[in-house]
Amino acid sequence: MLQAVRRLAVGLIATLPLTAGAQKKNTPATTLHTLIEREWQYQLEHSPTYASVLGDRRWNGRWDDLGLSAIEADHQHNLQILAQLQKLDRKRLPAEDQLNYDLFRRDYETWVEEHRFKWYLLPVNQVGSIPEGIKQPPGIQTAYQLADTLRFATVKDYEEWITRLGGFGTYVDQIMALMREGMRERLMHPQIILRRIPPQIERQLVEDPTKSGFYSPFTRFPSSISPAEQQRLSAAGRAAIERGVLPALTRFHRFLTGEYIPAAPEQVGIWQFPEGQALYGFLARKYTTTNLSPDQVHELGLAEVQRIRAEMEAVKARTGFQGSLHDFFKFLRSEPRFYCKSGEELLLRYRGLAKQIDPRLVKLFKTLPRLPYGVEPTPEAMAPDVTTGFYYPAASDGSRAGTYLVNLYRPETRPTWEMIPLTLHEAVPGHHLQTSLAAEQGQLPAFRRYGYYVAYGEGWALYCETLGDELGLYDDPYDKFGQLAYDMWRAVRLVVDTGMHARRWSRQQAIDYFLENSPRQELDVVNEIDRYIAWPGQALAYKVGQLKIRELRTRAERELGSRFNVREFHDVVLLDGSLPLDILERRVDAWVARTRAGAP
Repeated sequence: MLQAVRRLAVGLIATLPLTAGAQKKNTPATTLHTLIEREWQYQLEHSPTYASVLGDRRWNGRWDDLGLSAIEADHQHNLQILAQLQKLDRKRLPAEDQLNYDLFRRDYETWVEEHRFKWYLLPVNQVGSIPEGIKQPPGIQTAYQLADTLRFATVKDYEEWITRLGGFGTYVDQIMALMREGMRERLMHPQIILRRIPPQIERQLVEDPTKSGFYSPFTRFPSSISPAEQQRLSAAGRAAIERGVLPALTRFHRFLTGEYIPAAPEQVGIWQFPEGQALYGFLARKYTTTNLSPDQVHELGLAEVQRIRAEMEAVKARTGFQGSLHDFFKFLRSEPRFYCKSGEELLLRYRGLAKQIDPRLVKLFKTLPRLPYGVEPTPEAMAPDVTTGFYYPAASDGSRAGTYLVNLYRPETRPTWEMIPLTLHEAVPGHHLQTSLAAEQGQLPAFRRYGYYVAYGEGWALYCETLGDELGLYDDPYDKFGQLAYDMWRAVRLVVDTGMHARRWSRQQAIDYFLENSPRQELDVVNEIDRYIAWPGQALAYKVGQLKIRELRTRAERELGSRFNVREFHDVVLLDGSLPLDILERRVDAWVARTRAGAP
């Protein structure tokens, strides 16, 4: 009832005549607000799959336009927006709007710089290019996932899905055109990871269209849709898959195996791209939101590996294990008591752990999100090629809860000692808490509520893994070792990612370094290394972001002493949405100064 009253009030306000004050000449602030809102709508319209994931259904019948002409038009549009921002007098904006201006401009500058390197010519990889924001092509695997992600509650929802299925062939042809252009420009992923994709496609090439993942919405009609309509929609969906989707996937599979993969390089690392060194330097800056060079990141990783190894030795001693750290790794990988006998048992343990964590959050957090989350298995079609777990955000309209996806493939390779840090990272207080809280900050413009800087978001989630001590979750030394193993995982990333892409390491050299310094199973290690090969620079963000957030907390604790309040600190870090690390540092320092001065 209250929501209905609020909607009515908003509608009445929208129809009222402008006051004399509102009719005054536009100020720089109103000009900025108008531009930001207009651009948000532009981005949603031109990224309809992202809009759908957010819960905005206005373009649910369309795929993203990935044609080269559309990509170039988008680039020209971004240049025009930067020109408009240049004309705005930033100094005349209020402080909060100066922040909006800086973040908005930074996004467009990043997109314009990235366009130079033509990364859009590599639109598909083995992990499916799951979208984490506007501007990232969704890829084939994400198209498949949409069927299980979107809301299907009305006849219109199904009809729009049928329309979208009808356009899937064009979408796939555009992806292949981008990849062919990448072949001409020598911008291709290496064969070792591309060979993972055909089996994924083969699992979708079913003889019976009703067994396709694209058909899944037609297996779960709501009771509000009549049987006759269900029959009509099901038949139309089946026909669209049979005539459009399956032939397109067949074309794509034939293109991959007969034309694309044989032309791909055998070596790994983007150092071999035409502008590989410059591209990797850009990606390192983009993902970490710092000016750290690849060499500096590599050295930081080596230092962190040594620090964490020392902590591992101390926790190993607590377990009473006799032997080297290498022997302890082998023990953790092979001891049966650390593994579930089935995927079902593993899923139940994850769900129980999430319920254990939820009530403890109030100890460290003042503001908690209203949006719920669930714990579900990773889709079988992608499980063999992706990591242990990941988070899929809630829809902005509340039609879909956040989802913590846990990988049940080969449970004998999924140790229980990694469950706590993984859940703290992917669910709460990690990704679900952070992204949901940001989305609920109605005073922020939409691009900030739903925007995502990887160093902030993944740095926050990795920082949250360390909060298990304060939440009373690491009493068992094996669980604590699991947290250190996850911390080591992210430190190793700094070394092997820069090693392969800047220092010409081989894939095997990266795998060996990972296994030498981590107790993770070889299956996970290989999947991780192949992910870094496909997604250069992204993995650098986690550890860089975590170290910055921990540095800011340590500094605040030192300067505020007894006046430091961890719940207030977490509000300061979280309630402005995702931020570049330099801006986050300025916000936290300002809060510390206000607190020291006794200001509210």
